[in-house]
Amino acid sequence: MSTAELACSYAAMILHDDGIAITSEKIAALVRSANVAVESYWPSLFAKLAEKRSLEDLILNAGSGGCSAPVTVAAASGGAGGAASAAAPAVEEKKVRMSYLHRFQS
Repeated sequence: MSTAELACSYAAMILHDDGIAITSEKIAALVRSANVAVESYWPSLFAKLAEKRSLEDLILNAGSGGCSAPVTVAAASGGAGGAASAAAPAVEEKKVRMSYLHRFQS
């Protein structure tokens, strides 16, 4: 995957995560603010993809490949420990997402 694809992917996921409509202008603005150079067609391709497909479905089905076996998940045993571990992700604050885009500067 190229730097441009990664930058646009991260920008689309940031917009999706914040509940902001995914448009080519917003993707391009995020990528520009991270000082990543991309060809002008990449943001519009990702915006069209987000228009036609749910980004949430794409994220949840990443790597599924088409034929998947059912997955069995065993419940965690333990008393109050399960409640504390379930609350931990809610307490954790969102990280600064732009740092991901800065990794891919040209």
